[in-house]
Amino acid sequence: MQELIQSYLSYIEHERNYSQHTVTSYSNDLSQYYSFIKTQFPELIDNHHLVDNSIIRAFLGMQLENGVQKKSVVRKLSTLRSFYKFLSRKKLISYNPTLSVVTPKVEKKLPQFVDKESMNKVLLLPDGSSFEGARDSAILELFYGSGIREAELIGLKVMNIDFHHQTLKVTGKGNKQRIIPFTSKAKESLQRYLPLRKEIISQQHSSEQSLFLTGKGKCLYPQKVYGIVNHYLKEVAEVQQKSPHVLRHSFATHLLDNGADILAVKELLGHESLSTTQVYTHVTVERLKKIYHKAHPKATA
Repeated sequence: MQELIQSYLSYIEHERNYSQHTVTSYSNDLSQYYSFIKTQFPELIDNHHLVDNSIIRAFLGMQLENGVQKKSVVRKLSTLRSFYKFLSRKKLISYNPTLSVVTPKVEKKLPQFVDKESMNKVLLLPDGSSFEGARDSAILELFYGSGIREAELIGLKVMNIDFHHQTLKVTGKGNKQRIIPFTSKAKESLQRYLPLRKEIISQQHSSEQSLFLTGKGKCLYPQKVYGIVNHYLKEVAEVQQKSPHVLRHSFATHLLDNGADILAVKELLGHESLSTTQVYTHVTVERLKKIYHKAHPKATA
């Protein structure tokens, strides 16, 4: 079974172009599944074609009993479905045991976002005269002004910026590229940051092509980007989550609040499904309901 798992992981990484983060998550899920089979049903290790839906349900049930959140269990089931679909396509099994397994229902939480007034305060916080401050300002402006994902921002190269048309070429999930606009404020921040970036490149004798760098001339990494965003959001915003994704949520919510077409927002965010974008309309509706109940004299009568 381990060889099949490795073959599957190689397939999603090299042929399907899944992100490294996704490959790692799938690898962890399948490692847990393999350990479960090895411990509970060792006879199936070399007889994977005998696995049925009761085995899959037992694995998911054990995860829930161990306190794993439903959202994570749903992802593990998605991993197993993809894995067994791969085996079925390779004709290594005649029946996909995950097909008749019901997906656990997960309560959908509305995405958190920063209100417009607080967002304006956050964007004014970085000191643009220093390398770190100018970089942080450009990062915040791009997250909020274009709605890109953290991995997409880290993957940006200097050559991906088109100042004339004020657009970015972004490589998203599944290695899919899209062109997205950015704000005038983001343009100003980038133009302030790039000369300071050039100085760092020269000082550190770096040949790094990535747009956003550390003070040592290296490409930024996820934990650093999270730390930067978290640092500034802590200063102003009242949201519980203080991650780069909150800025993406804010971008989408504010666009829809101001009447943007949901199909346009879908394209800007790089969503494959409209249902993924529609969650932001729920945020807008909930906000309007709160305003209504607070302001209308007969709302609670």
